[in-house]
Amino acid sequence: MGNAVLVHGAWSDGSVWQEVMGHLRGQGHQALSVPLPMTSLADDIAWTRRHIDAAEAPVTLVGHSYGGTVISGAALEHPKVDSLVFVAAYVPDEGETIGMLSDKGAEMPGRVALRFDADGWSHVDPALFGEALAHDLPPRLARSLAAAQKPTHGACLAAPAYTGAWHDLPCGYVLSAHDRILDPRLQRWFATRAEAVVTELPSSHLSPLSHPEEVAAAISAMLEREGNPAS
Repeated sequence: MGNAVLVHGAWSDGSVWQEVMGHLRGQGHQALSVPLPMTSLADDIAWTRRHIDAAEAPVTLVGHSYGGTVISGAALEHPKVDSLVFVAAYVPDEGETIGMLSDKGAEMPGRVALRFDADGWSHVDPALFGEALAHDLPPRLARSLAAAQKPTHGACLAAPAYTGAWHDLPCGYVLSAHDRILDPRLQRWFATRAEAVVTELPSSHLSPLSHPEEVAAAISAMLEREGNPAS
């Protein structure tokens, strides 16, 4: 079947994909989660390309949140990547930053939870994590995610993006309609400009955890699309 390489977002790690990978593997697909260093956009792209190189072709590259910026750069002119899936994710074009794109949308209530330290590293206030990112997850799980979150360097969020690989590849977009940190209307704008097939979920920002089966189905549809040599 198909091969999926999954990239997490900021203040997270590869475990966000655990349930999604289980569903994909149950359908006969190969799935690999990339643990990003979160030190800079260039480092995260390089690390992702390393994992693509190790995977069997063709590869569907999947990114959540900030991970959308990573996959769009990592897929650029990579011969193994034949499609992209963005999950409540940024879809940047050349020169655009996370901040620049966020400013195109509404001011979201979840952003008050973000904390940026003097040394450049950032995190989500643990007391506000659940309300900002995971309001549809069990409170105990949200607290665990807050405690285990991976700090993200501001360089990741401030770096201008590379030319968007989404210009040249088939795309899917999983939209979180109840997102409190990435404006759902901005998500729809991303999907429209990438000409992506849209799956809309009544989800918080962390749809891979709150709706793993539906997220996996959207990825699987891309892996199995007509004309895919792996299908």
